[in-house]
Amino acid sequence: MKKILIACFVAFAISSAVAAKAQNSAGTTAVSNSNMSAGVKTKVKRGPVFRANKEQIKQAQTLLKQRGFYSGEATGKLDAETRAGLKKYQEAEGMKATGTLNRAALEKMNIALTEKQQSM
Repeated sequence: MKKILIACFVAFAISSAVAAKAQNSAGTTAVSNSNMSAGVKTKVKRGPVFRANKEQIKQAQTLLKQRGFYSGEATGKLDAETRAGLKKYQEAEGMKATGTLNRAALEKMNIALTEKQQSM
């Protein structure tokens, strides 16, 4: 009786392993072929992300407040109210209204870029 149970267990384990391997290799082939036919690259490396520093954000908030696009204090934090003011400013200046303090916005506001930002 023990031998029969052991034999059944071994047969079950082997068939499970074979089925899992067959399913895994079929899935891999499908993914590989679809990626190759679609021309999809894996792991696209992005360049550095442009970020304004605290002092630049303060300067932008001060300018936005002077122009009437922002009513808060110059905290140096890019909060929701600052982003809303930036969008209004960007629209008024004919820029793409993103609400981000990117290079174009800083340059339009005549806020100096850091050396690192200039090299981006």
